[in-house]
Amino acid sequence: MVMAPSSKADDKAAVDASAWMFNVVTSVGIIIVNKALMATYGFSFATTLTGLHFAMTTLMTLVLRWLGYVQPSHLPFSELLKFVIFANFSIVGSNVSLMWNSVGFYQIAKLSMIPVSCLLEVVLDKIRYSRDTKLSIVVVLLGVGVCTVTDVSVNAKGFIAAFIAVWSTSLQQYYVHFLQRKYQLSSFNLLGHTAPAQASSLLLVGPFLDYWLTNKRVYSYDYNTTSLIFIVLSCTIAVGTNLSQFICIGRFSAVSFQVIGHMKTILVLIMGFFFFGKEGLNLHVVLGMVIAVVGMIWYGNASSKPGGKERRSNSLPIARQQNHTSLSESGELDGKK
Repeated sequence: MVMAPSSKADDKAAVDASAWMFNVVTSVGIIIVNKALMATYGFSFATTLTGLHFAMTTLMTLVLRWLGYVQPSHLPFSELLKFVIFANFSIVGSNVSLMWNSVGFYQIAKLSMIPVSCLLEVVLDKIRYSRDTKLSIVVVLLGVGVCTVTDVSVNAKGFIAAFIAVWSTSLQQYYVHFLQRKYQLSSFNLLGHTAPAQASSLLLVGPFLDYWLTNKRVYSYDYNTTSLIFIVLSCTIAVGTNLSQFICIGRFSAVSFQVIGHMKTILVLIMGFFFFGKEGLNLHVVLGMVIAVVGMIWYGNASSKPGGKERRSNSLPIARQQNHTSLSESGELDGKK
C-alpha cells in the first residue's frame, strides 16, 4: 500500500512538531533545575556538571546499544576530534563569556549565532535564502533583543570569550547536521560517538576550570541528599536535551534550530514571571515577545516555501554523490526483483 503524499506530509509535520516540543520541554526543564541547583544549593560548577550530563548520556547510548536499539556505526577519529573541540570550546566559552560580560552583551552574543550560522550555511553548503526568510530572521533577532538585552558593556577579554563561544557553538551545531548527513548517522549513533569523548574531556578539565571561574573546588562541595537528587535530575533531563538537539538539527538545520530555539527564551521569561512575580515582565518585554513570535511564524512559513531556503549546488563530495546514486539504483533494482 502506497501512502498518499498528504499523509506523508502530515506524518512528517507531526514528527517535526514532536521533536521541537521534546527539545523545548527538556531545555526549559534543565534551565529551571540548574537554576535551583546553582542558586539555591550553591553548586556553581557548570563545566563539571556538563561533563556529568554527557556521562549520563553515554550510559544511555551504551544501554540502548546493548539492547539492540542502536546499531554499530563508524565516525572517523579526525571528524570526532574536530567535533569535540568545537563542542567543548562552545561550553567553556559560554561559561567564561557569562562571567566576563554583562547580561546584555551576553544576550547579544547569543543572538549573533543566527547570522553566523547563516554564513556557515551560505559558504559551506551553498544555501540561498529568500528575501522573506532573511527579513523574518531579522524580526526574530529584533524581538528577542527587545526582550532580553538591557545593560550593554563590553571589555576586551569578554569580547574574546564571546567571540569564541559564538563561533564554536555555531560550528558545533553545523557539524551535527553535517556529520549526520555525510556519514548517514542517526542522532543516537552520533551521540554514541561524541558523548563519551565529551564526558571524559569535560570531567578531566571541568574541576580545574570551575575552580578558576568560582575559586571553589567541586570536591569540597557539601553534598547532601537534596543536592544529589537535583544533580541526578539535571543529568537525566540533559540526556533528553542532548538527544533532542541532535534530532532537531539533523531533521532541519543549525539556523532553523537557532531561530525557533529562541521560543525557549520566551518561555523562560514567561515562567520567570509566574514563579518570581511581575518584576521582569513589562511592556517592552511583552512587545519583544510578540515581535519574536511573529518572526518565528514568518520564518517557518517563508523557509518552507519553494525558494525560501534552497541549496544552489550539491556541496557533498563527488565520490559521495556517486555512492548515493549507486545506492539509489540498487534500491530500485531490489524493488524490481
